[in-house]
Amino acid sequence: MKKSIFLFLLIFTGITSFGYGQEKKATDNRHVVQITTEYGTIKVVLFDETPKHRDNFLKLVREGWYNGSPWHRVIRDFMIQGGRNSSGKEDPGYTVPAEIVEKYYHKRGMLAAARTGDEVNPSRASSGSQFYIVQGRKFDETTLRNMEGRMNKKFSPQQLKDYAKLGGAPHLDGAYTIFGEVIEGMDVVDKIAALQCDQANQPAKKTTMSMKVIR
Repeated sequence: MKKSIFLFLLIFTGITSFGYGQEKKATDNRHVVQITTEYGTIKVVLFDETPKHRDNFLKLVREGWYNGSPWHRVIRDFMIQGGRNSSGKEDPGYTVPAEIVEKYYHKRGMLAAARTGDEVNPSRASSGSQFYIVQGRKFDETTLRNMEGRMNKKFSPQQLKDYAKLGGAPHLDGAYTIFGEVIEGMDVVDKIAALQCDQANQPAKKTTMSMKVIR
């Protein structure tokens, strides 16, 4: 059976809704990509600390890989995922070496690369095209402290603050490459995340995207 290149996730119960703070603005010279959907536009800034992912994403955007591509996996209060091309090809046929940067974590609005699971991908290499944007949910400090024990890690004071105020998906920290962040359009992410989906988390109504590099 063909392996699907999806984000391998741990879903926690007790999901709640949350709000997002003031939209951020890019004030530096990093690359910005605009994602256009029928629900509005999303702008993401790409991190220079993850150059392989940055350059690969820019290459695919410029080649038109994502134009007409569907949002094919949507889980409310967690994330929205895309990456197939308009013909349904799952990926370009290659992976990108992991570039997991400790200072970037799965708070609301982060852009990250999906991948196959550790059992077949111990190096945690990313899919050549599959990505997700974190919608997430809020976590109280007690839940986060318990999570630290299960994950055998410590969250920084800033992580604890962000996961409590903004929300996110902290259980994914350190396991996937985060290579960008939404700077405008989280309301659009919320609209897509709210779509009715089937049991495979695929939107009942197909919704697509197009992308262009705007800086």
